Amino acid sequence: MTTFEIIALLLVLAAGLSYCNHRFLGLPTTIGLMLISLFLSLGLILLGRFGTGAEVAARELLNRIDFNKALMEGMLSAFLFAGALHININDLAQQKRVISLCATLGVVGSTFFIGALVYYCLPLLGLHVSFIEGLLFGALISPTDPVAVLGILKKARVPKSLETKIAGESLFNDGVGVVVFLTLLHIATGEHHATVGDIATLFLKETVGGAAFGLAIGWLAYRLLQSVDNYQVEILMSLALVTGGYALASALHLSAPIAIVVAGLLIGNHGRRLAMSDTTREHLDTFWELIDEILNAVLFVLIGLEILVIQLSGPFLLAGLMAIPIVLLARFTTVGGAVALLRRSRSFSPGVVRILTWAGLRGGISIALALALPEGPARDLTLTMTYCVVIFSIVVQGLTIGAVVKRFETDASS
Repeated sequence: MTTFEIIALLLVLAAGLSYCNHRFLGLPTTIGLMLISLFLSLGLILLGRFGTGAEVAARELLNRIDFNKALMEGMLSAFLFAGALHININDLAQQKRVISLCATLGVVGSTFFIGALVYYCLPLLGLHVSFIEGLLFGALISPTDPVAVLGILKKARVPKSLETKIAGESLFNDGVGVVVFLTLLHIATGEHHATVGDIATLFLKETVGGAAFGLAIGWLAYRLLQSVDNYQVEILMSLALVTGGYALASALHLSAPIAIVVAGLLIGNHGRRLAMSDTTREHLDTFWELIDEILNAVLFVLIGLEILVIQLSGPFLLAGLMAIPIVLLARFTTVGGAVALLRRSRSFSPGVVRILTWAGLRGGISIALALALPEGPARDLTLTMTYCVVIFSIVVQGLTIGAVVKRFETDASS
């Protein structure tokens, strides 16, 4: 199958499943697509037991798709820019301390919390990983996924301040999480023996350097947008900013996700207000909303299909189920710590820790990072645990976050 044929097949599948979800299920698009494709995959596995060959053909197709590259080096830049484009920078500034704590110390703390618990709890199931392998799982599962979060927040109708906290954190912490993951991966594979100073330097270079680079390319694009008044040209420039900026940041070994988020915030605020006409703003919003919806559809179909390449053995599935409360406990602890530190200087809405814990959705980024691990038993186990957490996160947490928010709103008003 050629690349074009694979893309065509995924788009046809996404369109067909979107129609089925809209026509018959009425679930939020991302959740509905993933659930239908998940059940489709389970159906193929069942048919494979009767020797139809459908499961083998589907697995061969998935093996031709590099999920990690497709997301991390393709779709992610568009998702992040589309999300950042609609976040008010003044609202973000009001929540900057909560967001910065959760997106930095929260991710690092959660990585070690999850890594340690997984390392000590897996032997209870007769499974074993090294401590660094436990940390790798902690690093890839700790960041909340902006793709999952932003898509579901649109339907949950959460209060604006809370939405800003959740969306802002998800946009920044995946960049931090990727840096932590890659650093641990280099250590685990023996590419270099890093000291604490080396790790701190690399972390600062990736994150701070990525933010500075994003500010520079965003400012350049902003000035160029100021000099023209043609929506076709301006949309093309935004597309060049996203794709070219992401690729250049990666080539310079800076955090490309953070760079694109910063550039998107600049264009979405100053660029939208000072460099665009009403016509350009309308067309730009429509263009990026459409890109976001199309890529979201394809991504969540792929997430549902990925079960075909995951080991479904009993012990691995038990490990996945065990990982779910571990990840939730780590999220509750780190978010609670950040809120406790800031309570002296500001007030928080009732139930904010529990809401932020439940709204910490995991998605495709975690699966993509798990697929980047070296081949081996630890990779298969980590991938199964990651997939279980992601499915629970998107389906259970995603479908109930609105009800959780309403419950605490009701308690506060009574």
